[in-house]
Amino acid sequence: MASNPFQMPDEIRDLAEKNVEQARAGYHQFMDAMTQAMGMWSKGIPENQMTSGLKVVQDRAIGFAKQNAEAGLSLASDLAKAKDISEIMSMQGRFAQTQLQSYALQTQELGRLMTEAIQGMQRKV
Repeated sequence: MASNPFQMPDEIRDLAEKNVEQARAGYHQFMDAMTQAMGMWSKGIPENQMTSGLKVVQDRAIGFAKQNAEAGLSLASDLAKAKDISEIMSMQGRFAQTQLQSYALQTQELGRLMTEAIQGMQRKV
């Protein structure tokens, strides 16, 4: 064990890195299956002004979900390589700050897309 009680042993870091890679592989398999299912579901819905506007919102929301999940997996990978608790705390702080900014921008964009979709539906009525 390391002389610093807050230092992560190499064995634990190696195990954590392997677990993150397994989680990443599982996530990608899940997302592939979900993407296929959503594609099949979308083909069964008749296309019109309402569904096309909402499809844009749906596609963007799915893109944001993927982006956020990748950011979380990236953080997990970085955390698995951390050498001590101070490095972990620093990474988590940066991640939280970055994600909060991303969430705010994503919320604004989804709100704008929803407004555009609603306005497009109202023009057709």
